[in-house]
Amino acid sequence: MAAVTENIASGQLDLDLLNPAFEASGPEKIVGWAAGQFGEDAVMWSSFGAESALLLHMATRAIPNIRVIMVDTGYLFPETWRHMEQLRQRLNLNVWVYRTQNDPIAYLHHAGEENPTFRKDRDSCCAANKNEPMNRAMKELAPKAWLRGIRRDQADTRKAAKFVEWSKRYDAYAISPLLNWGSREIYAYMKKHDLPFHPLYEKGYASIGCNPLSCTRPITAGEDARAGRWAGSDKVECGLNLPVDNSLDSSRL
Repeated sequence: MAAVTENIASGQLDLDLLNPAFEASGPEKIVGWAAGQFGEDAVMWSSFGAESALLLHMATRAIPNIRVIMVDTGYLFPETWRHMEQLRQRLNLNVWVYRTQNDPIAYLHHAGEENPTFRKDRDSCCAANKNEPMNRAMKELAPKAWLRGIRRDQADTRKAAKFVEWSKRYDAYAISPLLNWGSREIYAYMKKHDLPFHPLYEKGYASIGCNPLSCTRPITAGEDARAGRWAGSDKVECGLNLPVDNSLDSSRL
């Protein structure tokens, strides 16, 4: 790691050198590196979903006062708010909530979404109520790096992800310490540190986003953990982790 350290010290992150080295490193070492490199100039985003306690625990052990961005879409499960508050108190989290600029009920009316339990246009809802607040948060907070909890085994769109990438969209380094971990490693870490899963996890919700049934549903035996997200469509990402903001223009909604 000597050559990597030398490049970091000079202020130039050599990603071609860093990423192969991190393939053999555990998540805690990568988080520790991020803490040493960026300190409180790093932020993290959390959905406070099924296994979110894990990266929050890792991050706050390395950067105790790290700013944690939570996006309030207006359609989160009540259990998500309770889970956030539980973790905020236990880990002394520095949570920054960025809310949608839309009134949740008015949005449904103007978007022609008559059924609040289902979305006909999921991309438009994500664009207006999830991507816009995140874009605003990253612009206002202007971090140098962003910790995220994506894993390669979650979706085809994430298989080629690197541990450290430059995000032109957010003008910051995207750091993904958990890329190589699977459910076994996640469970072992959660058990070792007695970390709570989301309250809906035991009810079959393996991946948890917004509460319309079209956006989050419990999975059945044998289904992939992400099968409950946007079920019945080819949508696999809300858009926050994509390298560019290719969501629909929310200004017309």
